[in-house]
Amino acid sequence: MITYFFISELNNHDVQELWFQQDGATYHTAHATIDLLKDTFGDRLIPRFGPVNWPPRSCDLTPLDYFLWAYVKSLVYADKPQTLDHLEDNIRRVIADIRPQMLEKVIENWTSRLDYIRASRGSPMSEIIFKM
Repeated sequence: MITYFFISELNNHDVQELWFQQDGATYHTAHATIDLLKDTFGDRLIPRFGPVNWPPRSCDLTPLDYFLWAYVKSLVYADKPQTLDHLEDNIRRVIADIRPQMLEKVIENWTSRLDYIRASRGSPMSEIIFKM
């Protein structure tokens, strides 16, 4: 799956300056997956327990973790879907309703998080305001 969707899309871009931070999900850390990512990113791969340390509280640096999943989940389950079709319809509707303005705010927040980490030389983000 990673080969088909992710790596094939990367082939359309110059990845020589790109770093990739891999999370610790079991299926993301399979030898075949890590080998493929190492072939693509070389020493610019940040895997869990690898030679490059993960940033502290790195989930707070990933918009999918600090925003999207909780936002989508709160709206998808608001009407307590009882069937798989209802759940899938809710997921599609909620994702489709995310507007560019909201994503711009997410990116602004993400940028401020990265600026804080850079300025604090990797210290925990206790002073960051976690509002959208």
